[in-house]
Amino acid sequence: MPEEKCAHTWEMINVAYGFVVTEKCYNCDKVSTYFTFEHRPPLEEYREGDHFWNVMESAQSFRFDLKCSKCSKVEKLDELMGLMMCTGCDDTCEVDSLRIILEPERTWIYVAFGFLPVEERKQLSKEKIAILEEYFNQRRKSLRSRIKIVSHESVKNIATCYGEVIKDLHMLSLTPLEEE
Repeated sequence: MPEEKCAHTWEMINVAYGFVVTEKCYNCDKVSTYFTFEHRPPLEEYREGDHFWNVMESAQSFRFDLKCSKCSKVEKLDELMGLMMCTGCDDTCEVDSLRIILEPERTWIYVAFGFLPVEERKQLSKEKIAILEEYFNQRRKSLRSRIKIVSHESVKNIATCYGEVIKDLHMLSLTPLEEE
């Protein structure tokens, strides 16, 4: 008998707060990112082989995985550095073009970012991006608005992007928190 496919109902698990640290080697211009759970991100420069790393910036962020409350399947999101909401800063960017097309349907564009350097780190698969999108949309009233999640590869120039980085769970909602 074939296994029935679960209509997953995702929930966030393993939520952990910390900082994404971006550093650059001034010897070879390589840029690298990593996540740290420290209360204060490290800011000191250090050497590693031929690399001389200096911190360029750090940003508050959080990590999480998803678990289906029906079948208990867990989707680990270790490749996800963070999410960013497109604010329409560059009309020549593929993400902004998509934002303009989907805006009349009240669909908001989030960008899923992986760790740098992209060519050396495993990135979020299309399947995991689809699961993230499913998670965000299952919690929304579909008549009000929707979320579309795209890969960071669609951003024209991340160095000049002014997208809104999502720093905590409350920023994932497009509606204000209700007072208790």
